[in-house]
Amino acid sequence: MKVGVIGGGTMGNGIAHVFAQHGNETTLVDVSDEALKRARTTVEKNLGRQLEKEKISQDEFDATLSRLKTSTAVGDLADCELVVEAIFESFEAKKAIFQELDPKLGSDAILASNTSSISITKLAATTSRPDRFIGMHFMNPVPMMKLVELIRGHETSDTTCAKIVEISSSLGKTPIECNDSPGFVSNRVLLPMINEAIFALYEGVATPESIDGIMKLGMAHPMGPLALADFIGLDICLNILEVLHQGFGDPKYRPCPLLRKMVDAGQLGRKSGRGFYSYDA
Repeated sequence: MKVGVIGGGTMGNGIAHVFAQHGNETTLVDVSDEALKRARTTVEKNLGRQLEKEKISQDEFDATLSRLKTSTAVGDLADCELVVEAIFESFEAKKAIFQELDPKLGSDAILASNTSSISITKLAATTSRPDRFIGMHFMNPVPMMKLVELIRGHETSDTTCAKIVEISSSLGKTPIECNDSPGFVSNRVLLPMINEAIFALYEGVATPESIDGIMKLGMAHPMGPLALADFIGLDICLNILEVLHQGFGDPKYRPCPLLRKMVDAGQLGRKSGRGFYSYDA
């Protein structure tokens, strides 16, 4: 199958990685050759880890890279059967991508968004194919995490959903379906927990290490909520909480003032080198 992925960041290069690794001719699109070079380097590095751990062979390593193409032109995705958008969380930016891409694709092609919180119904309505539009919310890191949260928009057809279930399963993933609602299931449950952990820190209940230690040891979480927020990116956490707060109009989703202050200060977590913890460059 010919697949397109738009956006070469953390999620996009991971999505392209798994599609190419599982036999699909994959084209990764981003705005610059520099961004694409970084994305391909990341894919090679992650494949190298799999090779070192003997999870793949040298032949599989080489074949995966041979199936992964890159381009700065959305038009190069015209013959794709599926295109997954994985750019940053902005409705207007995603809308612009889909409106440029939609008329270039064949009538049977499926559009998917990896959005973590934006309405699939609203995104689908910007295209001429809302019945062939779906949310494919991969988890980070994509090559390792098994879940794909499938989000049906108001007009997503049963045929489209069944096809994406089949495709997700072919990637070695476990697709689990839900309906369109702010934050879907994953982030509707996860982000309020992270936000409450930030409030606990903000109110002086405990240190970051204590909050995370209690949640790890007491709740068997592999990573504490503050360390997880750093891993996700504090700006992304804030964006999702704002979608939840706006979508439900419920004050329980109000982002903690400390989170806003840290994002304003550029302390975004691992990607900036500093969040609730400090990280080596």
